[in-house]
Amino acid sequence: MHRTKAVNLTMQQKETLTIEKLIQEAKQFCLEQSQFQHPELYGVTDGKAVGTLIEQRFQRYLRDKYEVAIGSSARGIDLPSDDILTDIKVTSIKQPQSSCPFKDAKQKIFGLGYNLLVFVYDKTDDASTRTSTLNFVSCSFVHKERTADFTTSFRLRQMVEDGANEADIIAYLQDKNIPADEITLELMAKQILLTKPEQGYLTISNALQWRLQYQRIVTLPENTPGVEKIVSYDKPKI
Repeated sequence: MHRTKAVNLTMQQKETLTIEKLIQEAKQFCLEQSQFQHPELYGVTDGKAVGTLIEQRFQRYLRDKYEVAIGSSARGIDLPSDDILTDIKVTSIKQPQSSCPFKDAKQKIFGLGYNLLVFVYDKTDDASTRTSTLNFVSCSFVHKERTADFTTSFRLRQMVEDGANEADIIAYLQDKNIPADEITLELMAKQILLTKPEQGYLTISNALQWRLQYQRIVTLPENTPGVEKIVSYDKPKI
């Protein structure tokens, strides 16, 4: 009985996670993890395996300190509560990209519908200790409104500002092979003209799953609207 009460009290004492605290903890996590040696990652070249390990470690890191909902792979979003609604992405600086489920062609224009927390690491192996070091060279929180494709949203914003009509928008979407049928394209064109898309910063490739590329996110300046730079990338000098 007493043990149960103690456990319940411990759970009650945990703070509720907020976006602001998530960003603070992501920064601390990057600092701590960059100092660790990882024997379990030595010689591992599978980026997905590295990413899964770090995602799970960060989720445990949050769960130890906060009341937080952790999503399952089936649900698709790591932190699915309405006030957080954030997916965690971990990727190598050598090729900063990942995949995510395709839900709707509008995601490429209006955003994915959830925030992204993007960890970018540089992995080095030490043969003498048979361990790996993950130096987190970049970490960014991308608000959901800014998760559209950069080029597509940029051009559509230009077209709306230049007075394009529905036919012009549909022609552009068809030219870019937006994966949608004619009726859906018409509805999308109407929505674009009614509500100009926000400027997105991802590169999203058409596929059965969206292929998200983060190179632009990594190199964006500190004051980019909708993108919070948690760890800023210092480009190596040649």
